[in-house]
Amino acid sequence: MMFRFLVLAALLLVSSELRAETPAEKAGFAPRLIIYNAKGPANSCGPGCDRWIAIEGQVDEGAAVRVSRFLRDAKDTTRPIYFHSPGGSVRPSYVIARMLRAKKAVARIGRTIATACAGGTQVDAACLKIKTAGGEVEAELTTRNAMCNSACGYLLLGATTREVAPDAVMAVHNSRLTLVVHGPIPAQVIAEYKQRRMASADRERAAFVTSMGVSRELDDLIKTVKFESLHVLTRAELYRFGIDKRSLLETPWTFETAVRPYVRKLASARLGEGASFRSMEWRLFCENKTRARLMFVREADQDAGSNKDAGSNKTVMLMAGPEKSVAFGRYPARVGKFEIWSDIVAPEAMEAMLAAPRLQMGERAPAAEGKADLSTFDIDTVGLGAAWTRLLASCPANNPRPAAASTIKADPAAAANPAK
Repeated sequence: MMFRFLVLAALLLVSSELRAETPAEKAGFAPRLIIYNAKGPANSCGPGCDRWIAIEGQVDEGAAVRVSRFLRDAKDTTRPIYFHSPGGSVRPSYVIARMLRAKKAVARIGRTIATACAGGTQVDAACLKIKTAGGEVEAELTTRNAMCNSACGYLLLGATTREVAPDAVMAVHNSRLTLVVHGPIPAQVIAEYKQRRMASADRERAAFVTSMGVSRELDDLIKTVKFESLHVLTRAELYRFGIDKRSLLETPWTFETAVRPYVRKLASARLGEGASFRSMEWRLFCENKTRARLMFVREADQDAGSNKDAGSNKTVMLMAGPEKSVAFGRYPARVGKFEIWSDIVAPEAMEAMLAAPRLQMGERAPAAEGKADLSTFDIDTVGLGAAWTRLLASCPANNPRPAAASTIKADPAAAANPAK
């Protein structure tokens, strides 16, 4: 009995840590969590928002102390917080989450790109020195390819307002307990201790998840995902679990460099009263200095899979006010489960789009007795003006080769899989 007591006492002094990120996920991230103020162009972090708090890198054991110090000294803690992290230690994640809950934080997933580090990797020693020197860091913000995985997800849950953009990723998996044992301790004793410690960790996680106002379903899911794997939460899961309860979420319009540059916007809209969502994407190309082409890609109706003509009797349009619209016509192209609509944007319609704070998407379908049902929803124009200006600068004077369906065959997949 005395020997067993001494063994258990030694185990209490053993270095144990719950980890929630795999070695492969560490690449491209700072080795410890950093937090700093960032400032970008107008509307960088939403309408009227150009300043935010960036939290990025691996969650280390000392992260909670640094975040606490930052929040204590910060003059403005109402700024939105953007996370970009592969995960890390679980224990400090819970502590930080509760700090954010006390501050009623607004949290999102996004990559902060410091402009002074343009020639570097964003995580090299010189760039990390810039980010952690204090003061505001001039930066750009993007949600594309941003992630908040594993233990980072617990940070996000701490916020009272949580938003996951259509092209950002939140992924979960179970944790792993790391033990560093000193001395000749029997393997059975270690195994029993580890089992008890993991059971305690499971109970702690379940209590934490529910205390953050999130469905216990999330904890049930986490327990089924092995540490070596990752499960990217679907939009339906984010909504059903209570992590992001928005019915319509969208990205700003952004300029994308490619063989043929374009302006891009993604959105995801809830269908009906359930938790099903539909992915959508808009791509704006310039054909010459005076003419643009707008492509609209969306997941087809569920019943369209067995009925090739299901979408052919619908008219889709984008409107910038009652008199200026882009009518995409009645016959979309089909690529897999996606419908692709395309039409020319007249110069006056383009001017109206640039001037409008919001645009309206409309869909008209035939109804009984020859009538037509019109359904609409709004999307914003945040980023459209700046992105269009950059697109015009790359636009040829003469008509290029028309955009063919083959140029967008891979595009719908990008809308449905934000990790691309």
